[in-house]
Amino acid sequence: MSTHAPVEKQPGNYFDGLPIKGPHLILFFIIMASYFFEQVDNWNFGFIAPKLLEDWHVEFAVIGEINFFYFVGMTLGGLCGGVISDFIGRRKTFLISICIFSTASVLNGLTSSVPLFIFFRALTGFGIFCLMVCSQAYIAEMSPAESRGKWQGLTATAGFSAVPFIGFACAWIIGQGHEAWRHIFYFGGAGLIPLLAGLKYLKESPRWLVSKCRVQEAEEVVFSLSGRHIDLADAAECLPPRIPVHEVLAGMFQRKYLLRTLVLMAAYITTTPASFLVTNWTATLLKQGLGFQPQDALLAGALISIGVPAGCFLSALISDKGGRKIPLVCLFISAAILGVLYGHIPSIWPKEFLTFGRTDLYWPLIIVGTPLTALCMAFGFTMFSYTAESYPTRMRNTAAGVHNALARLSVACTQLIIPVLYMSGGMPRVYWAFTILCLLPVPVVAIWGLRSGGKSLEEVE
Repeated sequence: MSTHAPVEKQPGNYFDGLPIKGPHLILFFIIMASYFFEQVDNWNFGFIAPKLLEDWHVEFAVIGEINFFYFVGMTLGGLCGGVISDFIGRRKTFLISICIFSTASVLNGLTSSVPLFIFFRALTGFGIFCLMVCSQAYIAEMSPAESRGKWQGLTATAGFSAVPFIGFACAWIIGQGHEAWRHIFYFGGAGLIPLLAGLKYLKESPRWLVSKCRVQEAEEVVFSLSGRHIDLADAAECLPPRIPVHEVLAGMFQRKYLLRTLVLMAAYITTTPASFLVTNWTATLLKQGLGFQPQDALLAGALISIGVPAGCFLSALISDKGGRKIPLVCLFISAAILGVLYGHIPSIWPKEFLTFGRTDLYWPLIIVGTPLTALCMAFGFTMFSYTAESYPTRMRNTAAGVHNALARLSVACTQLIIPVLYMSGGMPRVYWAFTILCLLPVPVVAIWGLRSGGKSLEEVE
């Protein structure tokens, strides 16, 4: 009678020190595809809104209502996504989120009722940000310590390439006829494709499994992705028990995590509104403030949005250097400087100067606006890695959800201020506000920020 020798397990710490290849790489490809369709649904309405006003003959205030409830949905998605994924797992939450925003996008294309449109748009925002918050922890927990920021940035680069794609697609499709914009929402439903792939190939986070005392399953996940038998018994022995949600929220302000929490909050509530000022208001300011024709403003917005995936790639290149906080400080300062320049282009650019065959401000604003957008996206995704690293597995996603929900609330609160700033001082005043918001967290992060890049999550803990 033959017996099988027990498998010899190597001491290790999840995926740290292991290369990303094979099934592990497929997992990241699925996340990239999910990000792509998520961002199609996230950005499409900004391009569709002017045509929706024309086709449905509704008041301009309706667009404000749609955006308001969309941000409410995102806020709830951030809070719920973090809490839910800490309870039922990263994989299930990730897949459920895809199903929600993809289905809601199709329903937005089908409805002709403004109240239903608002409801489905809010549901889209809920699913999008539920996935965004969940994915921050998921990618961090599935990546080696030495390349965690790189994979956050690379998956975001692939996903956010949807932004210029949907910009140019909208510029072409919207002009095809009455309510042609509906096809853009139908295309957003294609997010169900990575959902089907995820049902087969996405694995649960082994760190989450260990937090539920499912050590053998966690070791099997590591083996299925890396081909290595890793012993995670020590990780299970030192893991604290699962704590309730209210204790997680209170735990964020306990002595051990208080400074991290305050630093992150300071960065989120200042730089997130600054980032959205650039990404959400560019086309509007070009059209309303500088008199661009609607088609010119739409095309300029699409060209500037090339900076979105470029910024995610920039984050992948530099995020893991300098303990994470040094790249953040450098990105904040660089964005602030470029913001001042962008805001003053209408007043300093010589009108007679010929640029790419044009004698107006069109190309100068695109040339400066594209790298400005890239810097905003770069510090945003570096922040995602920074947040996921700052808390232990048992509270990682709940804490990330709280920070991101607070960030979205700060965006909502600042949206009404931007028109006031423009009316009182034009683009220079708007972008001076952007610069101040970018610079405010610099001393906080530089002095008190945690150096977390390149370390294992357990070492940071």
